[in-house]
Amino acid sequence: MNILGIDPGYDKVGYSVFRHIHGEKPTLTTSGFIKTSPKSDISSRISEICEELARIIELHKIDHCAIEQLFFFKNAKTVIAVAQAQGAIMQTCNTHNVPLTFLTPLEIKQAVTGDGRADKTSVWKMLKLQLGDKLTVEDDDESDAIACGFAYCSIQKFKNL
Repeated sequence: MNILGIDPGYDKVGYSVFRHIHGEKPTLTTSGFIKTSPKSDISSRISEICEELARIIELHKIDHCAIEQLFFFKNAKTVIAVAQAQGAIMQTCNTHNVPLTFLTPLEIKQAVTGDGRADKTSVWKMLKLQLGDKLTVEDDDESDAIACGFAYCSIQKFKNL
């Protein structure tokens, strides 16, 4: 199975692709982020996200998508734009017949570290232990997407026992 992990946003959408075979440790195939131009209006930015996400889904033959669920934002304007981007991500997955699972930040941290209250540093250390010391990222959104995809694979492993 090819799993797409997503950290939603409208400025940047982090993504990761894992190859997950039952009984084996998941393998990170690729990761990165989709960056939109702050000079563009929100509808153009969402279109950019959808087009790039569709390309990733087709290129990597994605079987399932795990997306970090919106949890809490201090800025109402930001949460609305992120929710709009999340809706577009959901529709893109639906258009490509890719089932979607939402994971809360607590579920992701719990699956990766064993502690739902772990900080980002602890999550990253555990991911490096699991996926290899040479694991590097350019951005927090990318690392969050890796954590999301890895958490989904880990949760599925225990569901199949």
